[in-house]
Amino acid sequence: MALKIVKYPEPVLQQPGEPITEFNDELRGFVADLFETMYAAKGIGLAAPQVAVSKRITVIDLSSGKNPEEKLVLINPEIIGREGKQYEEEGCLSFPDIHEKVQRAAKVTVRAQDEYGKWFERDGEELLSRAFQHEIDHLDGVLFIFRMSGLKRDIIVRRIRKAQREGTW
Repeated sequence: MALKIVKYPEPVLQQPGEPITEFNDELRGFVADLFETMYAAKGIGLAAPQVAVSKRITVIDLSSGKNPEEKLVLINPEIIGREGKQYEEEGCLSFPDIHEKVQRAAKVTVRAQDEYGKWFERDGEELLSRAFQHEIDHLDGVLFIFRMSGLKRDIIVRRIRKAQREGTW
């Protein structure tokens, strides 16, 4: 079932998510809903806070549903290694039609649990590295606009406020 994606400045987006402690059918159903929601929105990553659930779970699929083997579920993830730098454009489903360059590590190693509670580690470079960092930021209550210069962030926030006043946000 596709869920509703919340938009900035919804408070849940800036709250750290609670750790997942129960790995059951309900959780696996939520994972399926996250993937369905992400695909419907044409995204490559979606974190639970983006659907108003303050939990430490995110899904990523760089193939946008074209390759089932690329589907990743990260529960209680943490970045345990970072290398290099990249400065590339990012977007966010909670900030529709907003894209800006953000600096991130070029390569990261993530430690997380799958939907059955099994721990694993995974390296990501370039786009996957950005997706890992962007989605884990969501779980920490950090939004990609916080990774921009103050000037760019202010311009975006003003644009959002104007759109809210006009009823288009």
